[in-house]
Amino acid sequence: MTRTTPEPHTTTATTRRQALDTPGRRFRRALRGRSALVVGGAAAVALVGGVATVGTQPAIGEAIGIPSASASSVPALHGASLDRAQAAATIATARTVLADANDKTDTTALERRVDALSDYRQLSGAAITSRIASTVDATAEVAEASASQDKADADAAAKAAADAKAAAAAKAAAAAKAAAAAEAAAAAERQAAANTVAGAKATASSMASSRYGWGSGEFQCLDNLWTKESGWNYQAVNPNGGATGIPQALPGSKMATVAADWRTNATTQVTWGLQYISAAYGTPCAAWAHSQANDFY
Repeated sequence: MTRTTPEPHTTTATTRRQALDTPGRRFRRALRGRSALVVGGAAAVALVGGVATVGTQPAIGEAIGIPSASASSVPALHGASLDRAQAAATIATARTVLADANDKTDTTALERRVDALSDYRQLSGAAITSRIASTVDATAEVAEASASQDKADADAAAKAAADAKAAAAAKAAAAAKAAAAAEAAAAAERQAAANTVAGAKATASSMASSRYGWGSGEFQCLDNLWTKESGWNYQAVNPNGGATGIPQALPGSKMATVAADWRTNATTQVTWGLQYISAAYGTPCAAWAHSQANDFY
């Protein structure tokens, strides 16, 4: 069977009185003191003027042979009738605890106590009193054990949920890290390809056409110019003066106006070189003509 018992509110005992005032101890005192018996949450037997009366609990009245009555016509109980009423109330309470007990709680002892007390009509008063006491103790133990198990189950479920959430977060973080690493590797591969002579020429041809409207003729002039200047090598450095990169910028730091990676990125160098040719000569062919005439541009 599967049941859910609300987790009891617990506090840390700060005094001996609080430590002794647990639900189980209060439960034992209530039944042993014969001041009140509870069945299913309703009063069953209560002391009135030194004798007991049966409340409006049909099960208790029937158990001791007294019809159910309204609160204003409750008969007084004493002697054997009182003993039997308390036995019936104890059994009913124990059965409620058994029905609500956590499935992992051992209820064997309490079930035996209930079976033993169920013969109360054939028992002496002393025997009933003894069996009530042992049943009350077993009932309190089961109630406390069940509450503890409910809390342990709830704690375990909460831990499992937290662990699952942490595992999911770790998995997501690992996936994100792997994706970032893959993207970085792909970017590095693309950059390596763009830094080759063929890659730099492809970049320059595309930019010349899309950004400046220069056709194949202009690109041929550009190819001639930068082949002469650097051989399209992004790492080229002229030992006479320090002109740097594919366009042979002097100084090379001028290319930082495009991007900080001008030393290692052919695309940055090509971008700056095309801007320079457009601003200084208008077209690559004009720059190539100047280079042929003056050996520089």
